[in-house]
Amino acid sequence: MTVKNGKRWNHNIHYHPRILRAVPDGAQRALDVGCGEGMLARELRQAVPHVTGIDLDAPSIDQAREYPDDVDYILGDFLTHPFEPASLDVIASVATLHHMDAAAGLARMRDLLRPGGVLAIVGLARSAMPNDLPRDLAGVVVGTFHRATKGHWVHPSPMVWPPPVTYPQMRALAAEILPGSQYRRHLLLRYSIIWRKPQD
Repeated sequence: MTVKNGKRWNHNIHYHPRILRAVPDGAQRALDVGCGEGMLARELRQAVPHVTGIDLDAPSIDQAREYPDDVDYILGDFLTHPFEPASLDVIASVATLHHMDAAAGLARMRDLLRPGGVLAIVGLARSAMPNDLPRDLAGVVVGTFHRATKGHWVHPSPMVWPPPVTYPQMRALAAEILPGSQYRRHLLLRYSIIWRKPQD
C-alpha cells in the first residue's frame, strides 16, 4: 500500500469526483452503497447533511466507524435492509454493483430515490476479448503512470473477480432499468452511470 503526498489513489478513487459532481443542489440525504471504510461517504458528507453508508463487510464498517465524520454506518445487505422507499436525494456506489445481482441492485437504487434524486455509480465490468483488448491495454498503461506518480492505495474490503457482467450488458441494464441514464465507459477499467429520477 503506497500513499504519496498524503493522498490516497486507486482506480476507484480516481472517479470519486464524477460521483461528487453529480450531487444535486439542496440534497439532504445520501446513501453510499458498499461504503467500505467510508472514504466516499466522508466526501459526500462535505456536501450533504445526512449521509449513510452500508456494507456487508464487518471489518470495513468497524474501520469506518473509527472516523469522527458524522456518517451513519450500517452493517447489512443493501438489497434487504429496510430503507424507506423514495427517501434519498443521492445514492452513490463505487465498485459495488458487481458484488450483487446487477439488475436487482439497480432496481433497488431506483426505488429508494425520491423524484428528482440522483443515482451515481462507478463500477467494474468484464471485458470481452478480443474487442476490448486495445482499450484495456491503454487503461493499463495510463493506470501504471498514475501509480508511479500518485502511489496506489489498496482498499481493505473483499474483492470479486472477474465481474459477472460485461460492459455491454451493464449498458443494456442501465438503459432498461434507468431510462435516460448516462452510461459511460472510462479508460481506467471502469464505467459510470448517472441518472436523475424523473419528477412525478
